[in-house]
Amino acid sequence: MAEFQLHADFGPTSHGLGELKLCSVRLHADARWPWLILVPRRPEVSEIDQLSAPDRAQLMDEQVLAMGAVRALGEALLRPVSKLNIAALGNVTPQLHIHIIGRRSDDPAWPSPVWGVGSPRPYSDTALMVALSATRQALGI
Repeated sequence: MAEFQLHADFGPTSHGLGELKLCSVRLHADARWPWLILVPRRPEVSEIDQLSAPDRAQLMDEQVLAMGAVRALGEALLRPVSKLNIAALGNVTPQLHIHIIGRRSDDPAWPSPVWGVGSPRPYSDTALMVALSATRQALGI
């Protein structure tokens, strides 16, 4: 069996936050939205139905935990979340990963999807420290 390796696409577009029981957790590097990415640490998995039943249950638990962390991230950045979008697309990066995105009616893409809207805005050093701290605290990692 192959060993898990994080797909190279995640390096330039996200910041590592830590590890949960199943998933690596990443902060998306676009400061326009409170946005986490869960990547199940299972090799050669591209779809949720390829996970074992216990892993699927664990993924759901970790998604719920990440939803709370996205809300905490929005609060820490003074942009409270009013709606959560969750997606497992994989059209560009084939490795299974789940996006949890905090939305507001005044965000740059509302009410449309966030993909392909404008140019990503990197976090300032200060905002990144706040984001990483608040998210890790909410996730307990």
